[in-house]
Amino acid sequence: MEEWKTYKIGNLCSISSSKRIFAKEYQSSGIPFFRGKEIIEKQKGESVSTELYISKSRYDEIKNKFGVPKEGDMLLTSVGTLGIPYIVKNETFYFKDGNLTWFTDFKEINSKFLYYWFLSPIAKNAINAKAIGSTQKALTIDALSKFEIDIPNIDTQNRIVSILSSLDSKIELNRRINDNLEQQAQALFKAWFVDFEPFKGEKFVESQLGMIPEGWKVGTLSDLLDIRYGKDHKKLNDGNIPVYGSGGVMRLADGILYNGESVLIPRKGTLNNVLYVNCPFWTVDTMFYSIEKVPNVAKYCHLLLSKLDLASMNSGSAVPSMTTDILNKIQVIVANQDVFRSFNECISSLYLKAKINLDENKQLSETRDLLLPKLMSGGLIIKDLHS
Repeated sequence: MEEWKTYKIGNLCSISSSKRIFAKEYQSSGIPFFRGKEIIEKQKGESVSTELYISKSRYDEIKNKFGVPKEGDMLLTSVGTLGIPYIVKNETFYFKDGNLTWFTDFKEINSKFLYYWFLSPIAKNAINAKAIGSTQKALTIDALSKFEIDIPNIDTQNRIVSILSSLDSKIELNRRINDNLEQQAQALFKAWFVDFEPFKGEKFVESQLGMIPEGWKVGTLSDLLDIRYGKDHKKLNDGNIPVYGSGGVMRLADGILYNGESVLIPRKGTLNNVLYVNCPFWTVDTMFYSIEKVPNVAKYCHLLLSKLDLASMNSGSAVPSMTTDILNKIQVIVANQDVFRSFNECISSLYLKAKINLDENKQLSETRDLLLPKLMSGGLIIKDLHS
């Protein structure tokens, strides 16, 4: 077996943070400015939910005096949700001091190897042991520099990174394909229910939402969906049923709250993260689920709610919140059942393709998560994968 050597991370790279940016320096446009929250979203392949910026002149000043993250560098969340790594791509941004730690100038270690190490149980245990703070945990630069890591030679590191990156690249490709499928579905929704292209030859009548085909009406979301509260999941055993919170799948359990087509709508937290599911599932109390009152409207309602800014309807003060009362009163165009059935048939293939990609990503993620601790600890030799 090849010898792995132990190093302190501080001896393998430079570790620092950013220069202080004050809230008064935030701009409505300019150079993107990321906190831990946004870096976590980017690490997951999600769109950044809160857009903050600083001026280009301020960014250029910092870049010229102190440097900025470059492609291949790594950021690590260091306050609150600890230890989420992110590899910087070919992109321009700056980041919040204290929230994130910056790793650069790597010596004898591939930055992506360090990235995958921080995703491993070994790193999680080290983080739990070294984090400071009682109410809000934090990682200091000094503590991180003293973390010990076992690494093989650079060639073996590169091969390990290649194996894990190939899985992540396929996952990312599937995400991009699904983004495109969603755009296609939204384009069809607009053609049918905003521009009314399939109904141009029909008679139109006035409504609260403008001209609509005769025989249609303006109603409320409560006409189409029965919106229900999720339930506590803590007493459920582990299983294979997805449990959804406002951020997505939280865990897999053995309980089924509903089995069928449903639109899941956040009640707390990330209010715009509206999801469509068509399988057995459970939702927690931060996520509403829904049952169709009218056949073939789940996808229609999903696309409708996805294009609305639900966050702007927030009823909470500290934590963004949504209520059934607000949702039930949302005005919607109610077509006849033949139209809903035809539209459902038109877009079902897009939803099916997206589900196939999601299922493949689940399998790829499980494979990666199975290999990760073994590869990062030297418990699985590279040649074993080809035998």
